[in-house]
Amino acid sequence: MRTKIQRFRWLAERLPPADKRRIVILTGARQTGKTTLALDLYGDLRYVNFDAIEEREAVRAVRSDAWGRVIGPAVIDEAHKEPGVFDKVKLAYDTGQVSFSVLLGSSRFLLLDRVRESLAGRAFVYDLWPLTASEVRSPAGDAPAPPLFDRLITAPEQFDDTLSVELPRLLGAEATASVEALDHIAAWGGMPELLSLDDDDRREWLRSYQQTWLERDLADLTRLADLLPFRTLQRLAMLRSGQILNYAELGRDAAVSAATARRYLEYLRISYQVVLLQPYGRNLTSSTVKSPKLYWMDVGMLRHGTGSWGELTGPMFETMVVAEARKWIDTLARDASLSFYRTRSGREVDLLVTMPLGIIGIEVKNRARVGSYDCSGLRALGAALGDEWVGGLVVHRGEDLVQLEPGLWAVPAHRLF
Repeated sequence: MRTKIQRFRWLAERLPPADKRRIVILTGARQTGKTTLALDLYGDLRYVNFDAIEEREAVRAVRSDAWGRVIGPAVIDEAHKEPGVFDKVKLAYDTGQVSFSVLLGSSRFLLLDRVRESLAGRAFVYDLWPLTASEVRSPAGDAPAPPLFDRLITAPEQFDDTLSVELPRLLGAEATASVEALDHIAAWGGMPELLSLDDDDRREWLRSYQQTWLERDLADLTRLADLLPFRTLQRLAMLRSGQILNYAELGRDAAVSAATARRYLEYLRISYQVVLLQPYGRNLTSSTVKSPKLYWMDVGMLRHGTGSWGELTGPMFETMVVAEARKWIDTLARDASLSFYRTRSGREVDLLVTMPLGIIGIEVKNRARVGSYDCSGLRALGAALGDEWVGGLVVHRGEDLVQLEPGLWAVPAHRLF
């Protein structure tokens, strides 16, 4: 039976049709919509869910040489919970019994570990992140127009031309939809289930999600005898979203060693909770900061974990902008990478988007009005990069898209994503 996706998902544009010879691995955090997306695209295939122990036992009894006849092309949910299935899918694929299979899982570490063991060179891996702002405002159906961010990073040579033809301000229903979509991301994050709930139920859902993640997904990664130190470090990491990461300091505050802090953060990273943004790799000056910056990937989870339900703070706004950029680049597999730039003297650019044709710098300002005075870091970086420099954006919370000076533009966040 086919399900109905609440919102258009950009990843559907990349996933292959079922008539291709392909093994598809679809992974991502719990509740991001992997099953819904897979059943919508591949609703004619058999669906097997290994969350049910009966399903695992039934599949365990299927002989490898009978896989194609008994199971055939299928969507297999929570595949990592039955390790033997990977060898059976491999044999069926190699012998031509089955030419297409989809394996889903919310434990990226275990799922990809099984892929490396059994399906290396055969599997195509796709990550499904929480909803982007453009997905929040797009009901299921035909693909909407890509956001401005995508047009800038796919045609950086047209940077000024792309921005100059944009309306200075959106009006009417288009403006309302864009603002409301980003406001939802800023208030609740991008988990699809939250779209259909009221505010009280959204808070309860986030609380339950966090508990389920600790008890199930974390348990898949490691056997922690005591969750309290991990919970403490997790909350401290949330409070540091948007800051330079210092493992020793974080470990000291959480009363664990720096090595343990590093290990716990790796658990958070491979379970899609955080991203570590690396400093720009080439030394433009010998005084650049070398440590990564820590960002939480979902603002709803960040708000729940810190109890910060009030006005969007500067670090939260920056976190949201970085997360939206990361989700977009990963989902569409754009040829671009993200980093930041900061010198020890304090000169900084919040986000650098590096593409084969050059680099775009982004400053993030949590206010409605910005000006040329917000461009000092972008100007300095542009001068240091020379011909590699494409242009700069000051992303803000206001309504006006304007050119501040040649190559530098003020862009509302809801217009960018």
